[in-house]
Amino acid sequence: MKALIPAAGMGTRFLPATKALPKEMLPVVDRPAIQYVVEEGLASGADEVVVINSRDKKAIEEHFAPAPALVAALRDKGKHDYADAVEHAGSLNVSYVYQDEPLGLGHAVRCAHEKTGGEAFFVLLGDVLVPKNNLLPRMMEISAAHAGASVIAVLPVPPEEVSRFGVIAGTAITEDVWKVEALVEKPPREEAPSNLTVFGRYLLSPRVMELLAQGRPGVGGEIQLTDALDAVLREEEMFALVIKPTDGFDTGTVESWLETNKALFQGRIDRRP
Repeated sequence: MKALIPAAGMGTRFLPATKALPKEMLPVVDRPAIQYVVEEGLASGADEVVVINSRDKKAIEEHFAPAPALVAALRDKGKHDYADAVEHAGSLNVSYVYQDEPLGLGHAVRCAHEKTGGEAFFVLLGDVLVPKNNLLPRMMEISAAHAGASVIAVLPVPPEEVSRFGVIAGTAITEDVWKVEALVEKPPREEAPSNLTVFGRYLLSPRVMELLAQGRPGVGGEIQLTDALDAVLREEEMFALVIKPTDGFDTGTVESWLETNKALFQGRIDRRP
């Protein structure tokens, strides 16, 4: 199974910091944000992580390339911990495809269709971090229990925040699993069918990739992943894993990136002997 990470966006919210440095390369404590996501995919059963990149964002590819000269120089200076960290990043199984036009998340995912080989696949949004690597295995369990159905992660938010997100309509099956009946993009508070918002982790059936090939531009002239998920609901079941706020971190804004750094750094301090 492949884990796809869309990473071709401009990082507009972080300008001018992202004028030369990709947003995905902004550090979260001791490594770039995208490394957490790559490590999560590989730790969760993916045999390869596929980054859907822009040809202008070579820093991402340089980060995951082996750097034997740097490793050797660090070891010569006795800086073995740093050498190990650099060596680790260069050993991760990452490949790349390119999104040459900014035509939306659905289009970005479709750019990797040859990589998925007609199998189910993960989509991991690069500005969402799950350091415990615990969501994707649970999503695989839910999918396996329901004949390979697609599963999305959802997070409860206060009612006043639902209009900022995609929201699911559906029925609770267990405490942490819902059967999805519809997806509503950024509904007004009074029209929201629930307070469960899509959280940037998807396990998708092969049919979703097929439907993306038929996708037409929607909101903003872009091909939306949500439209393909709506379409697959007419043909297949879909389920949602309800997660806790402590399960993951959003780094999509300057404020949330700072909060994520603070939380993960504090967690590291708390784990010190």
